[in-house]
Amino acid sequence: MTLRCDLIIRDATLIDGTGAPRRRGDIGVKGDRIAAIGDLSAMAADREVMAEGRVVAPGFIDAHTHDDQVVLCGPACMLCKTSQGVTTVVVGNCGISLSPVTMATRPPPPLDGVCAPEWWIFDSFAAYADRLRANPSAVNTLALIGHMSLRIGAMGRDLDRPATDREAEAMRKQLAQALAEGAVGLSTGLFYPPSKHAPTDEVIAVAEALRGTGGLYVTHMRDEADHVLDSIEETLKIGAAVGAPIIISHHKCAQPENHGRSVETLPLIERHAAQYPVAFDMYPYTASSTSLGARKPRPDVAVTVTTSVPHPEMAGRALADIATEWGVSLEDAAARLMPAGGVFHNMGEEDVRRIMAHPLSMIGSDGGPLAKHPHPRLWGTFPRVLGRYSRDLGLFDLETAVHKMTGRTASIFGIADRGVLREGAFADLVLFDAATVADRATFTEPRQVADGIVETWVNGASVYTHAGGASDTPAGRLLRRDATPLLGPSPLAV
Repeated sequence: MTLRCDLIIRDATLIDGTGAPRRRGDIGVKGDRIAAIGDLSAMAADREVMAEGRVVAPGFIDAHTHDDQVVLCGPACMLCKTSQGVTTVVVGNCGISLSPVTMATRPPPPLDGVCAPEWWIFDSFAAYADRLRANPSAVNTLALIGHMSLRIGAMGRDLDRPATDREAEAMRKQLAQALAEGAVGLSTGLFYPPSKHAPTDEVIAVAEALRGTGGLYVTHMRDEADHVLDSIEETLKIGAAVGAPIIISHHKCAQPENHGRSVETLPLIERHAAQYPVAFDMYPYTASSTSLGARKPRPDVAVTVTTSVPHPEMAGRALADIATEWGVSLEDAAARLMPAGGVFHNMGEEDVRRIMAHPLSMIGSDGGPLAKHPHPRLWGTFPRVLGRYSRDLGLFDLETAVHKMTGRTASIFGIADRGVLREGAFADLVLFDAATVADRATFTEPRQVADGIVETWVNGASVYTHAGGASDTPAGRLLRRDATPLLGPSPLAV
C-alpha cells in the first residue's frame, strides 16, 4: 500500500539542522510529523509543493524573545516571526515574564515595554499556560519565569534593596511551582532597576528551585559594558551553584570604549564551557534596544526613540534631534519622553561577527513587539543571518547558519523532536530561497517582511506564505523542556 501524505515538498535542498551537509530530496508530512525524507516519487499527497532546489530547513527557533503577550493575541500577531521562518519562540527573558504576578497599575520599566498594563492578570504559570492552550498562537512557545516578576510578586514596589530571606524563599517557591506547571527555567535581568539591587546570593537562593530539575538559568547579565568579565563570572557562579545549565542572553560588548573586547569575553566563556554547560544567544545588529532610561544618554551613542507614552509622536525620531528641538540636554529630553523605549547604537561590528561565528552562539531576535517603531531585529533577524552574514559576507556556511537557528537551539533548550529534519520529528518547516533571502526591515522602516522566505509550517500546518501573508491557523503549542539534567561540558563543535 502506497503511503499517502498530507504534504510533500519535492526537489528541495534539505538542510537538516544538525550542521550536516545539504542534500537534494523530498520531504513528506502526515499530520504534525515528518513522515518520510528522500526520493518520494512513488508517494502521493493532498498537497504538493515544488521546491525547485530551494532550501527546506527546520523551522527557526527564536532563542530570545519578549513575545509573552503577543503569543496570546492570535495567530496574525506573529507575522513578524512566521515571515522570518520562525516556528518556536522562547518567552520570559531578561527577568520579565507575564506570570506568576498580577499588577493593578503600570509595571516599572522595563516590564512595561514587554507587556501592556492590562495583561498582568496571571497569578500562576498554570493560568498563563491555560490561556495559551485555549487561544493558541501561530508558533510554538517555550516559557521562562522572570526574576523581576518574582521580585515584584514578593516585594511589591520596594525593590531598591536585597530581598529578605523570607522574600527569597517566597520567590523560590513560586519558581518551583511554575517549573512543575511547565516553565523551563529562570531568567534574570540584573542590569535593570527592579533587579539591580539583588545580590548574587539572592539570585542563588531563588534559583535553588532549579536544582535537579534540568531547568535553565538564562540571564541578561548585570553589566555588558565595562564590567562584562565580572558579570560573566557572576553568571557562571550562579548557574554552577544550583547545577543549572547557563545561557547568557544577547552577548555583547556595549559602549564604544568596550568595542573589541569579545577577544576577552569569548575565551573566558570557553574556559567555563569546557567544564560546564554554557551557551549564549545573540542578534545580528550593532544596536541594542531597551527602556530609554536604562542607560544615561551620551553624545557618542546615537539613540532612536521606539515608543513614548507622553509623546507617541516622537517614535522613530533621534533623541539628539528631539533634544535640539526642545532646547534641552539629552538627559532632560529622555526624562521628558519616559515611559519610553529606545534603540542604542552602542556595539561594534567586529564583535557582532566574532560572537556570531563562535561555536557556542545561537540566534535570538530580542525584538520588542509592543514598540510603535521597533528595532528591525523584530522582523529581520533570521533572514539577516542567512543573507547578509552567511551568503554575502561568508562568515559561515549555510548549514552552520541553519544549525545556530535550529538544532543547536533545540538541543540547548531541551526541545524534543524539533530543530531537525528527521522522520518522526515534528513538521516545523521553512522553505526559503538561499539566493534571495534577505532582511528588508531597517532602522527607518522596521516593519518589513523578509525577502526569500517562501512558506512556513508549524506542526504540519501552513502559517505563512510570502504571496499570501499570515494565515489564521492557530498551529502553535506550549512546549516543555526535556528535563534530563545536562551537567557535562558544552559541545564546542558545530
